[in-house]
Amino acid sequence: MIITNRETPQIMESVIDMCTQRDAESKIGIGDYADTYRKDQIAEREQFMLNDTSSLDQVIQKLAKSGHITSFCTAGYRCGRTGVKIMGLLKSGKEGCFCKLNAVLTSQEWLEDFASGETKNIGEALIQQEIAEIQGRIPQDFSEATFTKFLSDYHKIQDGVRDIYF
Repeated sequence: MIITNRETPQIMESVIDMCTQRDAESKIGIGDYADTYRKDQIAEREQFMLNDTSSLDQVIQKLAKSGHITSFCTAGYRCGRTGVKIMGLLKSGKEGCFCKLNAVLTSQEWLEDFASGETKNIGEALIQQEIAEIQGRIPQDFSEATFTKFLSDYHKIQDGVRDIYF
């Protein structure tokens, strides 16, 4: 399920555990992405009004506080895990393993490059929990070799390397 900023924060909060995608910092007015410094909504230019105008940093921080990691992963498309191939991986549960690893990597990259200090601290604490969970799923879901490569990639992101994915 995808939830958009048209919903109230109360509705978003009540269904967030069922969602796979959520908007953040959306702009919906004509020319809004050209107005980089405008934070308010101008009714005459909007397609509709948003009920949540939180920044991406605020949304990620709130999700992290509630135990939800934010994934910016596009690896499925880039690796050809689409269509019939993705359906087979989803049915077997293997795609979730890729998603878990990529969520940690892409979340850490975002935290390094864009997060406020507070959001980075909260997000990194959550990532440590996620890494412990991944490690606890060896050998049933992840091999030791996969986990070792994953940790190496995670540290590369902390050292400034970007666009790493499984």
